[in-house]
Amino acid sequence: MKKRLMALTMAAAMVFTTACSGGGTASPTEAAKTEAAKTEAAKTEAASTEEQTTEAEITEPVTIKFANYALLEQGYEEFWNGVKTDFEAKNPNITIEWVTAPYGEIVNQVINMAGGGDRIDMIFGEIGWVPGLADAGLTIPVDEVLPADYLADFYPAILDSFNIDGKPYGLPMYVSPYVLYYNTELFEQAGLDPNSPPATYDEMLEYAEKLSQLKDSNGNPVYAFGQTTASVPVSGSSINGMIFNFGGTLLADDGSLSIDNQGFKDSITMLKTLDEKGYNPQNAKLKDLRNLFALGQLAMYYDQSWGFNGIQSINPDAKKFTASAKPLAGGSGTGESILQAHCLMYVDNGDAQKAACSKLTQYLVTSEVLNDYLANITPAYPAKKSMEGATGTNPVLAGAAGSAENVKAQVFVPQISDLNLELCTLAQAVTVSGKDVDTAIEDFRKAAEAILGN
Repeated sequence: MKKRLMALTMAAAMVFTTACSGGGTASPTEAAKTEAAKTEAAKTEAASTEEQTTEAEITEPVTIKFANYALLEQGYEEFWNGVKTDFEAKNPNITIEWVTAPYGEIVNQVINMAGGGDRIDMIFGEIGWVPGLADAGLTIPVDEVLPADYLADFYPAILDSFNIDGKPYGLPMYVSPYVLYYNTELFEQAGLDPNSPPATYDEMLEYAEKLSQLKDSNGNPVYAFGQTTASVPVSGSSINGMIFNFGGTLLADDGSLSIDNQGFKDSITMLKTLDEKGYNPQNAKLKDLRNLFALGQLAMYYDQSWGFNGIQSINPDAKKFTASAKPLAGGSGTGESILQAHCLMYVDNGDAQKAACSKLTQYLVTSEVLNDYLANITPAYPAKKSMEGATGTNPVLAGAAGSAENVKAQVFVPQISDLNLELCTLAQAVTVSGKDVDTAIEDFRKAAEAILGN
């Protein structure tokens, strides 16, 4: 019903726009009749599409092979197993078969299975995986799986972030920038106002000087600020977000390397500064930062919004001291961050498989299924207009409100994961290896150009 109402509203808006743009002198009565006829036609068409796409029965048994690393991560398995149980009960001819592997191995698992002739039907993953899987022929445009009326409910800018050659190759379940999580109790201990987090990198350094003097209850030193730099693609994506904070770029719109800008250099210089002052744990993965934060040994750090689930799984009381803030602004930047998304990808294994995947998706990415998940398990922002306000009851994201409006997606190139790994190498060069920034950037340039084939 919501889809039908939305289709009707959109049709009415289009009629209104047409009527206001000139081109005729119809009387008010004639115009009203015309609008009514068009609206009724749109309503009938939307209802027909709805019936075809969401009410059609799958009469033959179908098994969806669904690759999903989250089944192996604490805090997520209950949700996903609940999805399987409820969906299968409502769709007795469709069975979900989980294909699992740890987060860092699931993409290789999908590729290796395909190489052996065993192709996955659906993949749960991250936006950064899309270009590589598309290049390997292991994800297809979502409009080949899902109906137009369903896709129309997604925010266009978010859906466009998944575009390759003008078509989205992944479907966002929910989105996030890299938000700043901070420990309000440590702020108070350092004499800082927990209701006034830093808004710029300069302010952050002032806060960090005080926070770095603290020790936890066991006498361990407190790290002031965490930015992941470990050699995994998601760390490179986070560093890319930091580059955006400073108004810098990594790639031009055409996918070529674009690092001759002050924002890029300033962000790498900041990583070196954080390391030299001992504020940032060296070579840490996001899970390492979450662990330190949960245990009270890290005062501030960057994470995807859903990283809070990892914090809370380590320390159930973390919600008492966790607050969020918008990404920091640095240099001439505005604090713009990189768009992150957990998404669904689809493989073309025939019409029956695609129809089953469509039904599962239209069941899954809805307010009824995701609202509680986003509010209580994985703090994030909805990707669909009809789900606006889904995170309203989640206090952990209150401080970062509006940050999802100041994001941009990285240009999609098949080599983005390799580039992200090379960003990690750059970060480690100026921190662990102690190289000067200019030399490290030139080394990165050579490696990145080789990756891109420039």
